Amino acid sequence: MPSSSNDGPAESPALRRDILPIPDPQHVGLTTYDAKDPDTAYPPITALRPPAGAPNVLIVLIDDVGFGASSAFGGPCNTPVAERLAANGLKLSRFHTTALCSPTRQAMLTGRNHHSVGMGGVTEIATSAPGYSSVRPKDKAPIAETLRLNGYSTSQFGKCHEVPVWEVSPVGPFQQWPTGSGFEHFYGFIGGEANQYYPGLYEGTKPVEPEKTPEEGYTLTEDLADRAITWVRQQQALTPDKPFFMYFAPGATHAPHHVPKEWSDKYQGKFDDGWDVLREQVLPKQKALGVVPESAELTPRHDEIPAWDDMPAELKPVLARQMEIYAGFLEQTDHEVGRVIDAIEDLGALDNTLIYYIIGDNGASAEGTPNGCFNEMCTLNGLAGIETPEFLLSKIDDFGTPDAYNHYAVGWAHALCAPYQWTKQVASHWGGTRNGTIVHWPNGIAAKGETRDQFHHVIDVAPTILDAANIPAPTIVNSIQQAPLEGVSMLPTLVDGDAPENHEVQYFEMFGNRGIYHKGWTAVTKHRTPWLTTQPALEDDVWELYGPDDWTQAHDLAAENPKKLAELQRLWLIEATKYNVLPIDDRSFERFNADLAGRPKLISGDTQTLFSGMRLLENCVVNIKNKSHSVTARVTVPEGGATGVVVSQGGGVGGWCLYAHEGRLKYCYNFFGIEYFFVTADEPIPAGDHELRMEFTYDGGGLAKGGDVILYYDGTSVGKGRVERTEPMAFSADEACDVGSDTGSPTSPDYGPHGNKFNGAIDRVIIDIGQDSHDHLVTAEDKLNIAMSRQ
Repeated sequence: MPSSSNDGPAESPALRRDILPIPDPQHVGLTTYDAKDPDTAYPPITALRPPAGAPNVLIVLIDDVGFGASSAFGGPCNTPVAERLAANGLKLSRFHTTALCSPTRQAMLTGRNHHSVGMGGVTEIATSAPGYSSVRPKDKAPIAETLRLNGYSTSQFGKCHEVPVWEVSPVGPFQQWPTGSGFEHFYGFIGGEANQYYPGLYEGTKPVEPEKTPEEGYTLTEDLADRAITWVRQQQALTPDKPFFMYFAPGATHAPHHVPKEWSDKYQGKFDDGWDVLREQVLPKQKALGVVPESAELTPRHDEIPAWDDMPAELKPVLARQMEIYAGFLEQTDHEVGRVIDAIEDLGALDNTLIYYIIGDNGASAEGTPNGCFNEMCTLNGLAGIETPEFLLSKIDDFGTPDAYNHYAVGWAHALCAPYQWTKQVASHWGGTRNGTIVHWPNGIAAKGETRDQFHHVIDVAPTILDAANIPAPTIVNSIQQAPLEGVSMLPTLVDGDAPENHEVQYFEMFGNRGIYHKGWTAVTKHRTPWLTTQPALEDDVWELYGPDDWTQAHDLAAENPKKLAELQRLWLIEATKYNVLPIDDRSFERFNADLAGRPKLISGDTQTLFSGMRLLENCVVNIKNKSHSVTARVTVPEGGATGVVVSQGGGVGGWCLYAHEGRLKYCYNFFGIEYFFVTADEPIPAGDHELRMEFTYDGGGLAKGGDVILYYDGTSVGKGRVERTEPMAFSADEACDVGSDTGSPTSPDYGPHGNKFNGAIDRVIIDIGQDSHDHLVTAEDKLNIAMSRQ
């Protein structure tokens, strides 16, 4: 193994690292009666440390970045930190992910294929089938747990989207939260995406609020970097002989694409020629950098992806601005990663830190529709028509700001996956699964500025870390016998560019999109297009075949070599059977009905009681949409009068709240941040104990209809009003339901993001829903879109 300047103390030769926790040593020598007896002797207590020479480990995993986005891999988004690390390390040009968020992360953290650890899709659509349950098997312990039990300090910052949805609540259980998965410290968010200005954060398992507002300069990625820097400085100051494992996974660059203007303005005018021209510009740069060979061909744009020239002229300034925002977002993210790396270097620990900088957990996201959007919740609620070209143009200066919840158009996603076919979710083709990756470890890898072209997969990261640290894959963890790791160590590849390829076969599958790699050959079939609702029957899928010399999967050989195609199709079936891919699950409606899917559900029934201080994600609250409902609060109002939020759900992108304003009870329904409906009581709330109530009578007749609102004090009507339209399926991907305040972005313009707490006491809040539900009108495709917004 490579030597280290941070060698730990010599360890006992009897230390068993294959059984975790490592068994306690047993003293079997002389036991004296008197501790002062000169024959009294016990071995000293020694702190647990990894084997001598074990490196620190930093995994940086960026969200939703295509192979052709970063400048380190020929893209238009400046990533100088990635370039700096690559110049002193290695670029991996054939590193692969699973094409989707939760599956990639669970695969990386366990060293096993995503179906093998129950993550065949995102957590929100889990079923009872082993490959799709979202439950990590106990015999497949995560790498953080293995490292922690071998003496590493462990921490995670940012995104965790591996928790089963029925466990995302203040009562847990917490065994698949980061702190139950081997990370001693966690600061970040639980779910698929986060508002970069108003994130729903946790420290450990406790909800916390950002210390600053957007007006004070707050952005999530900077906050995560600040926390990571504080943690690593403290860890190295107190235990410099103890290696650390840090997993830094910012929500960037997942939608919403939020970034301060000073970053996006750097790209002003640079994308005016559109996405087709951008793809053509990227490939020569990639060839010059050596991340694709000279023979690589630019794959054609599929008919499902609109041409830039076919887009409406009035929309093009907005489309160009979408890409400027995204480019600035990725550059800011790279900058914050650089701050963490600079802090490690300042501590003198960089040379012996094995860094994986993985630029994307999948390809670029094509979930923004062909036009992109200002508030993606409109699109995800099936109301994309609200955002007309005229509306989008009127908001052009607000894209990327706290007032927006924007996503770019499909064409940009395709361009940023250049030169490959397709995008995120499409596991069959390299556009969905090939992600530029950089490895940096000066003490362990002599080569600088080189590229490695051997095929590797995200499941190879964990075995590589264990190999570098000279730690065996455990046979027993927490009394459970462990299944073998399914990835291979990349260390031979990293140390020697001429090393033979050791990851020879790899299956891919996501939503029925599937493929198989074997010794250079690939057989693939695309089953579903991310932004379309139609899909063929599985037996009607058309398979394609690509040869070893076809770097970009540009020439289909299926008709020329049907024998080879059949051989690979059979191999896919073997691998799929081995790793719990079967049965292939491309269903929609059934996976959203917890009873049909076979997963537990946290909330059921027609009433829910909440208490002061609770903060719950949308999945944890009874669904009031498309039905009549009431909200009843028992409160105590101080003598000076009432002010502040009693209960809220959602945020600036949409939701509702019941609050005291200027002493009176007030109800606000926020329709996507576009329109606000208010109902205010006729008189102030008296001091003392009272029951405040809001009744909403839904118009019925379909989804997203309006309703009449009546406010009550102690059973007496004190105000009436009207909500003309409502949101049919989801208020937000990450905003909470709060009792006693409104965390995150404010739902009503009557108050700000801070200082909105109710100034009295809240005994409880009861939400009751009526029986006039129109939820059955929500289509399976619409439900799928909502789930996809959370990954």
